[in-house]
Amino acid sequence: MKNLYVLPFLILLSLSFFVSAQDNAEETEEVSTVEALLALVKEGKTQEQAANTDRENQFLANRDKQASILAAEKRELARQEKIADTLEAEYKKNEGILRVKEDAYKKELGSLVELFGHLQSSAGEAAVQFSGSLTGAQYGQERVNFLNNLTGKMSETTELPTIREIEGLWYELQREMVASGQVVSFTTNVIDVDGETSECNVTRVGLFNAVCDGKYLEYATSKGQYAFLPRQPAGRYTKTAKSVGNAEVGEQVRFGIDPTGPTGGSLLANLIQTPSIMERAQQGREVGYAIIFVGLIAVIFAFYKLYSLYMISTAVKKQANNKALDAANPLGRVLKVGQDHFNKDIDTLELKLAEAIMAERPKIDSGIGFIKIISVIAPLAGLLGTVTGMIVTFQMITLYGTGDPKLMAGGISQALVTTVLGLLVAIPTSLLHSFTQSSARGIVSILEEQSTGILAERAEGNN
Repeated sequence: MKNLYVLPFLILLSLSFFVSAQDNAEETEEVSTVEALLALVKEGKTQEQAANTDRENQFLANRDKQASILAAEKRELARQEKIADTLEAEYKKNEGILRVKEDAYKKELGSLVELFGHLQSSAGEAAVQFSGSLTGAQYGQERVNFLNNLTGKMSETTELPTIREIEGLWYELQREMVASGQVVSFTTNVIDVDGETSECNVTRVGLFNAVCDGKYLEYATSKGQYAFLPRQPAGRYTKTAKSVGNAEVGEQVRFGIDPTGPTGGSLLANLIQTPSIMERAQQGREVGYAIIFVGLIAVIFAFYKLYSLYMISTAVKKQANNKALDAANPLGRVLKVGQDHFNKDIDTLELKLAEAIMAERPKIDSGIGFIKIISVIAPLAGLLGTVTGMIVTFQMITLYGTGDPKLMAGGISQALVTTVLGLLVAIPTSLLHSFTQSSARGIVSILEEQSTGILAERAEGNN
């Protein structure tokens, strides 16, 4: 019965093997018989067994080699551990010795620790102060280098400053203190606004300011030289600077100093940054120029009109006190009309006198309206400049944002300056208009007064 079950299984296995051999015919050699197949399987098994044997032999050889290497490394590790133990023991020993030495150093140093601390801070502060002091161009940078070296030396615990070095610190502080109260002149190199260097007779006033050729100087720390300020203060300050430079020994002169900073502090900086009258006018641009031009014309014309009215008023007053008629003045012409028509009826005389006064008024009032117009137009022109400047400012904000205020400064300056210019023109022209109008009314009032007197005299004659 068992053979009956085994026989179909063998047949099935043979068929499957035969089909597999047929599918792989292109990859392997064609097997024609079962004996050839058996020989092929046996050959493959033999080759694989030989390769495995070679690998085992190689592994055994490498195992022995790696074992010898491992043993050598373990010996080296033990040696290094022994050295580390020795060094650690030596480190602990040296650490104890160092602690003892430091205690002895502090004990020997005693109260000098606080002294050296103050010396170190004083030397550091003095080095910073001297690096930007006006005396740097006179005494040089050697003192700053000395103080920096002294500070570095006192920051270390291995070396102490010498007596000579401590005295050097005191000497430099004392010399700077004496220089703060001196006015000295010396020749040194000065950098101009173009970057060129030339010799100049410099006058140093304490630690406040230095001048040369009537101009204020600043101390260029990076170059260790004086340099002319890119922009000088107003003329009244440069005049005092020139007087100091030309002063004799013992002579007392007026000089404007800036006590807020050794190289030109906040006061001098504000004076320098303050624009002059011409610069303020230039900030107004075209609108500002127009306002100034029209304002000057109005003021000149107003003074001319006041002068002419003054001359007319003088002539009229003189004619009022003189019986001889002078046709060169308005009152004389009015009186001449009254004299010519004195014998006519009073109504006709009144009309003739009124006509004569009306004929004189245009000459007297001429130009007064122009002054009034300028006084009204000037603030309106200033408002125009304000609007224009704000438009420019908003355009800058639109293009560049509000990160840099300098971009908006031009438009804001124009806006504010034109408003100020308009008011500066409107205020005096309004006053001048009032004066001229009052003068003209005074002359007309005299004419009306004299004509009324003529009418009163004529009326008394009729009675």
